[in-house]
Amino acid sequence: MKKKVAIIDHLGAHGSSHHFYLFGQAKGLIDNNVNVSLYTNSATIDPKIIDLDFFQFYKNIFSRNNKLSSLFRYLFGSLYSHFHARLNSCNIFHYHLFGSSLLVIFNMIIAKFLLVKIALTIHDVQSFSKKNKSSFYSKIIYFFSDVILTHNQFSKEEMILNQPFLKNKIEIIPHGNYIPFINIENDQAASRNRIQIPLDKKVLLFFGMIKTVKGLDVLLNAMPEIIKCNNDILLLIAGKPWRDDFSKYEKLIDDLKIKDYCKLDIKFIDHKDVALYYSASDVVVLPYRKIYQSGVLMMSLCYKKPVIVSNLPSFKQIVDDKKTAIFFKSEDSNSLSSTVNNLINNEDLMSDINKNAYKLMLEKFNWTQIGKLTSDAYNKIDYFYKK
Repeated sequence: MKKKVAIIDHLGAHGSSHHFYLFGQAKGLIDNNVNVSLYTNSATIDPKIIDLDFFQFYKNIFSRNNKLSSLFRYLFGSLYSHFHARLNSCNIFHYHLFGSSLLVIFNMIIAKFLLVKIALTIHDVQSFSKKNKSSFYSKIIYFFSDVILTHNQFSKEEMILNQPFLKNKIEIIPHGNYIPFINIENDQAASRNRIQIPLDKKVLLFFGMIKTVKGLDVLLNAMPEIIKCNNDILLLIAGKPWRDDFSKYEKLIDDLKIKDYCKLDIKFIDHKDVALYYSASDVVVLPYRKIYQSGVLMMSLCYKKPVIVSNLPSFKQIVDDKKTAIFFKSEDSNSLSSTVNNLINNEDLMSDINKNAYKLMLEKFNWTQIGKLTSDAYNKIDYFYKK
């Protein structure tokens, strides 16, 4: 029987570039002879992928003015999506998990009621929020799931460490590249003019959702030493705080006397503007304390930008030091400043890293290969139920 998969994801384009992941996943599965329907929100534009059935049943669910109304629209969108998918003979429902909640459990209960199998891609193994009941909710969600997909060995080991019963449910499926869905803006001068950055600056980019775990303070504390060696440096911080108060970073910037060397675009960056920020930058810095996977890393490599990353296990499973990225010692501002100073003026090394990283994205993280791995993971569901 041919697989018919419904990818049901309310987040879509509201998650910055998450919809590109959904599009890539769908395209990869279709390339491997899987029928795919994508159910998402009204803000996500139809990608016009051949043979993809695309539906926007989650209507206006992110309104801040009336949370109760948004909740009802979410519940209606979920019910409509699930029953529509089942009436169209979808036999596998595929979800994406960034954090456990009762709403995720609600969706899975519907799926079980409709007698379909559940595939779950885990983006964050453990929520980085301190205010969550994720451990209890996660156990229920994992119990309902027939196969669980993680992006790397590190994430798999963390999950098994906390919940050993999951060992035979988990498959490793890499995070695919964004190349088919982005426009690489090569006119750096035009991009800098658009976001008001001087043309004569060397620009470090910190991009994406701002969370304590992402180590922005580590980068800020490294800036004085970077400035000593590079008076033309500028740190561009672009993103929206996530359950965090940005004022503590503003205070740190003032205390370090680096305000003149920072440009702050503290807001949600629409996916239409993402290319401007990457084009305007020279180097992307990911000073994370802990991470399970990073869309920002994948995006940076796809935009052909050299990346400096903390030496975390999850990063080491994607890139190689001095070949496709540059590593520094995690949470060590002195190590980070030294690494930036060594790279920022080495144009040959930056060029080599860009070429190697882009080749890596094309060869190892293309969606057709990932679609094959995902389709094989679906086969594992059948294996369990035939035993």
